[in-house]
Amino acid sequence: MPDITVRPTTKLLKAGAAAAGIAFLALEIWCVASLNERLGTSLIMIAPILLLLWPAVRAIRRQFSKLVITADRLRYETGMLSKSTRNIQLGKVQDIRVSQHVFQRMMNIGNISIETAGPERLGDFTIPNVDAPQQLADEIMSRAQKGTATA
Repeated sequence: MPDITVRPTTKLLKAGAAAAGIAFLALEIWCVASLNERLGTSLIMIAPILLLLWPAVRAIRRQFSKLVITADRLRYETGMLSKSTRNIQLGKVQDIRVSQHVFQRMMNIGNISIETAGPERLGDFTIPNVDAPQQLADEIMSRAQKGTATA
């Protein structure tokens, strides 16, 4: 079985960048149309830069978060400067929950929560904003069941 690498979706990043771009253009048009000297044109241009920071930060976070599903384990990595990695044997996956808000359902994205067997459940985690979450959950469960059947 080939490995599967999953990252948070780019759909929300694209929507955020588009909204920031529209807000940027609206501020530019308003600034040029009003030509109000009291506002100070250099100061008003800080707002669009701050608007564009939100999608940029989300894109960087997305780049440094991934779930790798191999034949026998899950590996969830997060972080850029300091990195956190969780390795879970597929045989220990007990439950996978898919949760979607109305907006997420419209875009076919959702959050996947993976619960493991054991009293402390130290390996439980949630992967936010994944494309086709139910298909991914089904794939993980089928791999987990194959792993326990061969063990």
